[in-house]
Amino acid sequence: MRTIPFPLIALLGLVVCLSPTADLSAQSQPLRPVTVGSQMPDFTLPVFQGGEITFSELRGQNVMVVFPRGLSRPGSWCHICPYQHSELVEYEAQTDWQARANLKILFVLPYGQEMIAEWVDAYPQLLQDIEDGKNPPNQESLDSAGRARMEMQRQIYPKKFTTTKGEVPIPFPILVDGDRFLSEGLGFFTTDWSGSDAEQNVPTILIVDQDGILQFKYMSQNTIDRPPLEYLVQVVDLMNGMGG
Repeated sequence: MRTIPFPLIALLGLVVCLSPTADLSAQSQPLRPVTVGSQMPDFTLPVFQGGEITFSELRGQNVMVVFPRGLSRPGSWCHICPYQHSELVEYEAQTDWQARANLKILFVLPYGQEMIAEWVDAYPQLLQDIEDGKNPPNQESLDSAGRARMEMQRQIYPKKFTTTKGEVPIPFPILVDGDRFLSEGLGFFTTDWSGSDAEQNVPTILIVDQDGILQFKYMSQNTIDRPPLEYLVQVVDLMNGMGG
């Protein structure tokens, strides 16, 4: 699975708005698909790195919740997931984004602890697969189709990320949603999407403001449709009143 970043001026299916603060008297709501302008329902999930997170306890911070696709087909992981994660890790390390923007970043995978460990273990090879696709051996002998694939890979994954087993950076809490309580309750979990039959999430990003109100929701229309990091930064800046 490969994804193509889209221009900021052509965000198909994007729903972005800033809304008035809703009534916060209710601490939780029934878990169901949430719309922009409504309060994010409360939930508690274990964290892969240890402990647990209760969403309502994050009140006072902006929260970005990333639902990666996970599997692209049985036994095969989506490559964009570690690439997207690596991009956020790099940006956080370079800019201290979470502290600067009063932001908490969470990842949610619809699998149990052991399967998430498999994803972390596979992470370095998935990044290497990307680099191999961008720089295949014997490039001079590639036919036109092979060259087109190579150029597409370079367009899809312009940055180079590498890591090794046992050294995968996971600074953001990865929430263990093995029973799909959150992923399925919010309408993201599916077993048939983008041409593949696998237990997966529709790739989705939610951004919730300091009052617990959902301000941004993006569900990918297909596997090559993901909002670029630069756009997400702009959305968070706008929420903080820093947009130009």
